[in-house]
Amino acid sequence: MEQPPGYADPRFPTHVCRLKKAIYGLKQAPRAWFHRFSSFLLKVGFLCSYADPSLFVFSRSGGIIYLLLYVDDIVVTSNNTVLLDAFISQLHREFATKDLGSLHYFLGLEVHRTPAGLFLSQTKYAHDILARINMLECKPVATPMVVSHHLSCDGDLCSDATLYRSLVGALQYLTITRPDISHAVTAVSQYMHAPTELHLQAVKRILRYVKGTLPYGLFFSPSPPTGLLAYSDADWAGCPDTRRSISGYCIYLGDNLIAWSSKKQPTVSRSSCESEYRALAVTAAEVLWVTTLLHDLKIPLKHRPILLCDNKSAIFLSHNPVSHKRAKHIAVDYHFVREQVASGSLRTQFVPSHLQVADLFTKSLSRSLFTFFRSKLRVRSSPTHSLRGGVKDTHS
Repeated sequence: MEQPPGYADPRFPTHVCRLKKAIYGLKQAPRAWFHRFSSFLLKVGFLCSYADPSLFVFSRSGGIIYLLLYVDDIVVTSNNTVLLDAFISQLHREFATKDLGSLHYFLGLEVHRTPAGLFLSQTKYAHDILARINMLECKPVATPMVVSHHLSCDGDLCSDATLYRSLVGALQYLTITRPDISHAVTAVSQYMHAPTELHLQAVKRILRYVKGTLPYGLFFSPSPPTGLLAYSDADWAGCPDTRRSISGYCIYLGDNLIAWSSKKQPTVSRSSCESEYRALAVTAAEVLWVTTLLHDLKIPLKHRPILLCDNKSAIFLSHNPVSHKRAKHIAVDYHFVREQVASGSLRTQFVPSHLQVADLFTKSLSRSLFTFFRSKLRVRSSPTHSLRGGVKDTHS
């Protein structure tokens, strides 16, 4: 190291600057900041969550404080106003922080409180995406994908691959409050390396659907956290290029949707039973993670989690270790769902296909079925907005 040009001290030519604080923008700055902030929280009595290292929980004499940290953005909430005010004052004394009051906007997520519950949306973010591609006046559609349509690698390459990747990346962030477009966004995300014109048309259809449902978001209402209910589904050989299956799940705490996923399976399944069984194992792993998170949040569950699947053979495999010939080729790590069922940590049950909510995360559906499942996900229009120029929807 050397003294910077123009700031050399002739009295001490061999001296260098001593770094007392991490400079904002350096690679090590976020780690240094997190270490500094988390050390303070642990010193005042907070515990770091095992499920999520950015979550800190303070519990004492019935009072609970939840703190969520994202770089330098902090969300704090508590069931005790006096305890919360005392902690915020302590936070001000330790760091140069600014109290923005009640949570209304956080990392692009809009928060609206109503007498009935909490509404999360990304209306402004979705509006900005449409404005960037000049689709604010486009004609909306009722579903984000054409019914029974599967994208493939065939077709002429897209003339503007950079635009395609930019739009798909923006839509991926939009799925935080819009689980109804998760499957469609997952489908177009698989062709980022070499998008075609057909793929770009599929992205524009998603944007047309977003235009018609611009003020939509997730609604959370107060409900007792009696237990977790998970839906698991798979579309066997849903990818026409690799013949791999598409897995999907959604998890409810009480009446509220708290986790969901739509993802292509890493290997080819030899039967629909195998693809459903793999999806069941992935869902079970997520349920266990959510259970750990709820434990860190001091939220007790009165009943063991229930996994709903519309494939009786997959449910049979999760209960019966005898079917060796049918399942001997399946990777060992997928069989841990049997151990969870045998130990009583999980319970698998059958659900009819017309009530399988996770079906929305594995394939494109008809308008009526898509609208029905969307309402079950509690995706609805904002109570503070009126839907103008959109698609008429009697289920919202």
